[in-house]
Amino acid sequence: MASMAVCYSLATLSSTKPLLSHKNTTSIANLKSHERTLQSSLVGTNIAISKTTRPLSSKRLGTSSSEIICSASASPLPSALLFDCDGVLVDTEKDGHRISFNDTFKEKELGVTWDVDLYGELLKIGGGKERMTAYFNKTGWPENAPKSEEERKAFIASLHKRKTELFMALIEKKLLPLRPGVAKLIDQALAGGVKVAVCSTSNEKAVSAIVTFLLGPERAEKIKIFAGDVVPRKKPDPAIYVLAANTLGVDPSSCVVIEDSGIGLAAAKAAGMKCIVTKSGYTANEDFLNADAVFDFIGDPPEERFDLAFCRSLLKQYVS
Repeated sequence: MASMAVCYSLATLSSTKPLLSHKNTTSIANLKSHERTLQSSLVGTNIAISKTTRPLSSKRLGTSSSEIICSASASPLPSALLFDCDGVLVDTEKDGHRISFNDTFKEKELGVTWDVDLYGELLKIGGGKERMTAYFNKTGWPENAPKSEEERKAFIASLHKRKTELFMALIEKKLLPLRPGVAKLIDQALAGGVKVAVCSTSNEKAVSAIVTFLLGPERAEKIKIFAGDVVPRKKPDPAIYVLAANTLGVDPSSCVVIEDSGIGLAAAKAAGMKCIVTKSGYTANEDFLNADAVFDFIGDPPEERFDLAFCRSLLKQYVS
């Protein structure tokens, strides 16, 4: 009998999106029975499965049998792996940034407290200074805040500076851990010659503290940071990802972004990049329909959700 080749992508199978219509795409149910034959080292690679009927040797009594043959066809590695910071490297928002904002407000006697739910709504605004400004514009400025627009800008900048100092103290004490799998994925990328960068709307000093203290100085010196006011427009504007690609000298279409929020996903896709979402505490219920894949976290074995091979598979989902 002629062999019947079936090609599929584990990138597609791991996505929350429905499988695309493809005449050679086999169903997940049919693949489940053979799942045990796929070693973890192949996760994320494009696998060609050929179902053939061939005669067995005379040592097998001359009978025939169907067998499953798996072969991996590697796509090119990404040129760059670009990570958001807050919610991706560390789940910082609820017990990090929010606490630091509130401690700053208390020090300055502003009479303001951002509870968990309110802060979740405020996260829809990219950037801490922008977040405070929008909040005060909507609810009213504190009595001891200045009146003119220029003085208010300086006032917000001073609040944000103090908030960053308090946040960095939390990071330096390592009170907020890396999310599972972050160090593993970065190590895989660096070992494979893939450029790694962190692209965040947060203050550059805060991002640098996270990278240096939680990832370690050896990794930190190999990671480029794009953060804070390095671009005039923040996420969901793609400016920070466009800047990263230009600075690193890579094609945006060869980059894979790891994000946790809707505004971050929008920025990555507008820059022409692939984007994997790892949900965080505040973003679990956001709309990620445009993501190339969605996971709860990256993960370390045996709880691993994806690795560099999976990132590579997104750049070429089907092998003919």
